Amino acid sequence: MPRKAARLVGVSLLGAACVLLAVAAAGLGFRAYRQHLAIETLAIRSPKGVQEGEFVDIGGIRQWIQIRGEDRDNPVLLFVHGGPGGTTLPISSGWLPWEKHFTVVQWDQRGTGRTYGAVGDALAPTMTLERMTQDGVELAEYLRAHLHKEKIVLVGHSWGSFLGIHMVKQRPDLFSAYVGTGQVVGKTTFEKAFELTIGRLQRLAAATNNREALAELAPIASQPTLTPENRLIADRWNSALGLPPADGFQMTGPVPPLFMPELSLLDLYNWRRGAIFSAKYLTGRKGPMFQSDTASLGFEFSIPMFFIEGEEDGVTPGEPAERYFKEITAPHKEFVLVSGGDHFIPFDRPDQFLAELVARVTPFARD
Repeated sequence: MPRKAARLVGVSLLGAACVLLAVAAAGLGFRAYRQHLAIETLAIRSPKGVQEGEFVDIGGIRQWIQIRGEDRDNPVLLFVHGGPGGTTLPISSGWLPWEKHFTVVQWDQRGTGRTYGAVGDALAPTMTLERMTQDGVELAEYLRAHLHKEKIVLVGHSWGSFLGIHMVKQRPDLFSAYVGTGQVVGKTTFEKAFELTIGRLQRLAAATNNREALAELAPIASQPTLTPENRLIADRWNSALGLPPADGFQMTGPVPPLFMPELSLLDLYNWRRGAIFSAKYLTGRKGPMFQSDTASLGFEFSIPMFFIEGEEDGVTPGEPAERYFKEITAPHKEFVLVSGGDHFIPFDRPDQFLAELVARVTPFARD
């Protein structure tokens, strides 16, 4: 290449690099500006309020928690997230109204978010239901002492509802009430979800007159057992037919995840990495939700029990949860079916979910 042409190429590449750097700098500057605005939006200004974020020693490792509320005299609500590995910190700005009624605690579980970022893959041998149940119990004990409360409301979502049942069963004395949403009761939850998926695939195949898909799906539909072979067939046609997700999650809140204050790009990276890491040990046919079920713990509970379920939850359908709930004995229990609700009602219907908490759970939320 002639020297002049090489010089022109070099100048062009340098110019492109400078443009990219300028765009990146502008993007980071805009993000910093939006995060500054978010600090004002989310600030707790009440003199009796609490706004904390810290690592706490739980289960022999540092685990991240966030505590927010406008009045320390309010009941403490511990939200046990799903996923597994699905930290709620980036998607919780819609919970501002909750903080008028509760002191809301979010917890990056073992293998999740900032907790994963602090410890990393060394957690692998400890990623068990038993260890994580004990983590939750230790956290509840810490919160009871730190916030000067005798008992705590536990809200468990999806995987967190499975973990939450184990927590309240092991140490009911720590909790004033249990609220499950997207409640997982074991493998029957996912067998029902698979059955619904096959039905949706059949309807989509019929609408497109895909005879090959209908022929392969028909024997599974007659006996929708969740085997690896059946799962492969379902995944194949899921991809080929373009089946939409069972639940399309739309967050409701004033601050998008990218602009949450004090949430670094590394935190967002660890959010994704933690979800992949946790799924490796806690989901699938070898995971605890397939290997055990809540019924094996017994049906007697000594605290009030509430299930708030989305009528159209395609991820953890309400039918298995309702069957389980009918067997439960408790001082008080209520099964709430949210019309049109999906798997993510605490996030895409936070005001409606709060209304249910205030009306049904608050009367039992004692110190």
